Amino acid sequence: MSVRVRFAPSPTGFLHVGGARTALFNYLYARRHGGVFVLRIEDTDAARSTDESLGAILSSMRWLGLGWDEGPEVGGAFGPYFQAERRDRYARHAAALTASDRAYPCYCTAEELEERRQAQLKRGEPPRYDGRCRHLDAAARQRQEAEGRKPALRFRRGESSEPVGWTDGVAGAVAFPGDVLDDFVILRSDGFPTYNFACVVDDHEMEITHVIRGDDHLSNTPRQLLLYRAFAWNPPELAHVPMILGGDGSRLSKRHGATSVEAYRDLGYLPEALVNFLALLGWSPGDNRELFDLLELEQLFSLERCGSSPAVFNVEKLEWMNGQHMKRLDDAERVRRVQARLAAHGVDVTEHPPEWWAQLVHAIGDRLKTLADAEFYGAFALKEILETDPAAWSELLAKGDVAPRLEALADRLEGDATYSLESLEKLTRELATSLGIKAGELMSAARIALTGRKVAPGLFEVMSLLGKERAVRRLRDAAARWNSESPLGKVGG
Repeated sequence: MSVRVRFAPSPTGFLHVGGARTALFNYLYARRHGGVFVLRIEDTDAARSTDESLGAILSSMRWLGLGWDEGPEVGGAFGPYFQAERRDRYARHAAALTASDRAYPCYCTAEELEERRQAQLKRGEPPRYDGRCRHLDAAARQRQEAEGRKPALRFRRGESSEPVGWTDGVAGAVAFPGDVLDDFVILRSDGFPTYNFACVVDDHEMEITHVIRGDDHLSNTPRQLLLYRAFAWNPPELAHVPMILGGDGSRLSKRHGATSVEAYRDLGYLPEALVNFLALLGWSPGDNRELFDLLELEQLFSLERCGSSPAVFNVEKLEWMNGQHMKRLDDAERVRRVQARLAAHGVDVTEHPPEWWAQLVHAIGDRLKTLADAEFYGAFALKEILETDPAAWSELLAKGDVAPRLEALADRLEGDATYSLESLEKLTRELATSLGIKAGELMSAARIALTGRKVAPGLFEVMSLLGKERAVRRLRDAAARWNSESPLGKVGG
């Protein structure tokens, strides 16, 4: 049988990086084996499922390049791919279990169950259903329903207490003691299936051959295997990949910073870098190589190379990796990505010709670790109103003769008919010589005046990108401000 895998998110929020890693591993496994990657939406939690969350998940998947072969907006022979549209199927299979005495109605309320759970914990017992509705006869059930109780449907566990085990594709041999498993709910009182029941029905009907998911689902697996046995269905191969931890060793959460794919996209990371980074969280190619594109990962990925130890989400490593992938882009593509990023953030990218944008990206150079860096290091040219770093300005105020030097530089720029990188460098250095100061001294003051920062792209590229009019105006404005604020200057210049 050909490989069929699935990723089944719940549309109750953005796509978490842990979920994205699971989706990626399934996608890679399908591509590696010429199989099918199914996207199934587990939207049975009607109160929390939203169209906005669904849209964010689909958008994040596409941004990462993880196209699905079957699922929403694609279709397929095993649909529908939304669990909310499959309720009739769950009801039919639940009825089959009831008919074979492998399921029974339970009339216990949530409050009653919680009260018993707390009592069990107080006695030092593991919390589990006590089976009190297991043997109700028809008359007892009628009395419960006459009280207005709507029953849930529970799976009848059976009398065997043998361990439930399997050979996991990542974790190896796994077994759960049979006596810790109780009669679990398969249909809620509102008719919606529980996760374990819907998962088994869907995986069987969609002919899923391999289930690759996070090891937080290990405890669900025994219940699912019991359902497979009750239906006399063959379960898929199972592989549980280790969880992702934050830098402090606890499970990755919002307290560690951004945790959704959408957040990292908005922070300016490249999809190639995030895919590369996620692939190495729990999988290794077997050598010291760290940089891969998606196609290379499709050709190399294997479950055998997945480790069983938790992986640590290291943002510094992701930053480095993003910078490496940024360097891998050719010049035209790097410019295109920067323009797309800036356009999405309200910048009119038609205001300048293509060569201007190419010059800006070149000027930022290796400082472009993420696309967001283009906004930071390019702000001097992208914004008409200059935002000056207070620390940089304070340093400038402490120096003497700043205003006359900036005014002199403005005069030189204004008189430069060529206004090229070569002419700008020549006149700046010549002015420093005539003033009897080092060129660096003049250039550092001019850099703060023109960009508002001590660290910025090369000064002459800054002058060129600003254009003569804006560069001259900023030099004169800075000189006037220095005169009015510096204790070394004279008010009014």
